[in-house]
This record gives sequence, structure tokens and C-alpha cells, in this order.
Amino acid sequence: MAKAKLKKIAWLSDLETHDYPAAESYLSLIYNGEQVAKMIARFKGAPVVQFKAKDIFRASLLPLLGMSNSHVEKDWEKIRKRQSLSPLLLVRDEPNGKLVIADGYHRLCAVYGIDEDAVIPCKII
Repeated sequence: MAKAKLKKIAWLSDLETHDYPAAESYLSLIYNGEQVAKMIARFKGAPVVQFKAKDIFRASLLPLLGMSNSHVEKDWEKIRKRQSLSPLLLVRDEPNGKLVIADGYHRLCAVYGIDEDAVIPCKII
């Protein structure tokens, strides 16, 4: 199936249970434990909102990972098989003027590779 035919991407209505520990692990590299605990609690109460893939990339200042990345490839396969993806977890790092992708970077890369204008569900704090 060609990537051009995969414009419709399925999303879960909320995060999977393993997404919060993954975000906590990553955020612990950047912030102290008390800050991370507060962030995870805020994520759990945050509503799911939507942003375009291209805007998330621009705000994050991160490079696009290609299909050579095994995690991106795995997420692309989920999209191809019409399996639902989990929303992203995003943190507004206002002092540094960027967006931190706490969980979902590989999903974002897979989606962007299909449609940079795709609307992606996220929780943002």
C-alpha cells in the first residue's frame, strides 16, 4: 500500500498505560524528580487536544527520523495495518522557547512521513 493512500490515521482516544512511565523516564533526564512527578499528574488530568504534525516538529526543534529507525518503522507498520496510535505527550518549555516531546517522537516521525498536515491528538502541559 502506497504511503499516499494512508492519509487516514487511527488514534486511540487516550494514552496507553506504558506511555506515562515512558514520558517519566525521558523527562527525568531533563527535569528533577519533583518536577517530573507534577508533570505526570498534570498529564493525567489534561484533555486531549490536536495539533498538526508540521507544527509540533517546528516547535520541538527536533530532526525528523526516517524509516531507517526501527521504532519509526514499527509505528508506520501500525498505521499501514490501520492500528490505532496513542496520542503524544508534550511539554511547553517556555524558558527555552521549545516544545519537549515527552512521549511519541517516533509516532510523530511516522505520521509526518505520511502526511505533514496530519492532525495529531496530544496532551500538552
